[in-house]
Amino acid sequence: MFKKMKGTYDILPTEVAKWQKLEKVIRNVSKIYNYKEIRTPIFEKSELFHRGVGEDTDIVSKETYDFIDRGKRANTLRPEGTAGVVRSYIENKLYTSNVPVQKMYYVGNMFRYERPQKGRYRQFSQFGAEAFGSNSPQLDAEIIAYAVSILKALKIKDVNVHINSIGDAESKKNYKEALLTYLAPDIDKLCSDCQVRYTKNPLRILDCKIDAENPILQKAPKPLDYLTETAKIHFVKTCNYLTAMGINYTVDTSLVRGLDYYTHTVFEVKANLDTLGAQNTICGGGRYNNLVKSLEGPDTPGVGFAFGLERLMFALESINFTGDPDYLHLYMMILGEDQKEDGLQLVNRCRLGGLYTDLDFLDKGMKGKWKQAANLKARFVAIFGEEEQKNGTINIKDQETGKEETIKKTQLYNYVVAELMKPSSNCEGCSTESCDECEDV
Repeated sequence: MFKKMKGTYDILPTEVAKWQKLEKVIRNVSKIYNYKEIRTPIFEKSELFHRGVGEDTDIVSKETYDFIDRGKRANTLRPEGTAGVVRSYIENKLYTSNVPVQKMYYVGNMFRYERPQKGRYRQFSQFGAEAFGSNSPQLDAEIIAYAVSILKALKIKDVNVHINSIGDAESKKNYKEALLTYLAPDIDKLCSDCQVRYTKNPLRILDCKIDAENPILQKAPKPLDYLTETAKIHFVKTCNYLTAMGINYTVDTSLVRGLDYYTHTVFEVKANLDTLGAQNTICGGGRYNNLVKSLEGPDTPGVGFAFGLERLMFALESINFTGDPDYLHLYMMILGEDQKEDGLQLVNRCRLGGLYTDLDFLDKGMKGKWKQAANLKARFVAIFGEEEQKNGTINIKDQETGKEETIKKTQLYNYVVAELMKPSSNCEGCSTESCDECEDV
């Protein structure tokens, strides 16, 4: 028997509704913030991620799925979404648009070869957003507000943003020199990865999970102390805008994030939920003013964030997040071989009109048909047999009210729609069992 690959998982039909609801929230909030969806290829040239994400990051050095295709080209399954979106922004010359600030979001599969654990997989789904074309701290504040709004729309109430600034190029240069000088006498007391990072990418040392509580790192110089005046102003304004919008935040002076391309603002969104415990970071992002230029595009600033949807779904277990109700408007019982053509015609008419409709394909007896209608949560059950065909009628029962009627078969669709439009005990605001309009965003 074949089994799924390690680090992957199946989303079964019984679970898909939750994912669809999560994606619906994402799309609704994105529309509110005027972010448009972009879809990029699932694999790109390996060089894109090496240059964009960084040669010395764990993602590129340890976790990418690389392969050589039949044309001897080096390709990589995308490990994150930003680099591909930037490539598309450059290649399709979106910077020439009459909309100077391009705001986009994506939802798609990513791939990293890492140790699978609850909420983390080798194939995973990521939701991210990117905004290009403005260096305004207002855009930093908006992208953070956007991320927080996703969680609020999912009924996650206890949310806090951890924010820091690593500054512009000059700030990073000054800080890097100070950090190297500070760490030099004690670098052999840190983990082997940190010792390698010391020569290749010292800022990544602050992101180390092994030595996070090591006094050496806790007493290390902080990026905020080395900001240029311009970088300080940018950070202060970003924080002030968050305050103005009522967004809870904490200045975390040790926060640097794990990717090379960040400049100025970096942030993580944390949610206090039982399922997450102390590891409660659920979203991360920041500004990357040099990334577009480094990938051979124009000198264009950018800012963005990303959520791992599996981890978000894991977090939602704390609040009993469920999908929209799974139900049918109509279940058709066709009784007899000679009635199947006329019966299918009725079924097709209802489906083309937008009614969720199904029928028995196994020619079960009446008891089996009624049981199947109940299992499928059908609101209406229609019976079409020899007598009904001869009389041009159909029998229909409302499973919610118990009302039974015989109507003209040509009126089936209109009858069901009219009954669905009547006030229902399921929702005070409308008439359907599953109400999109009356739900919160």
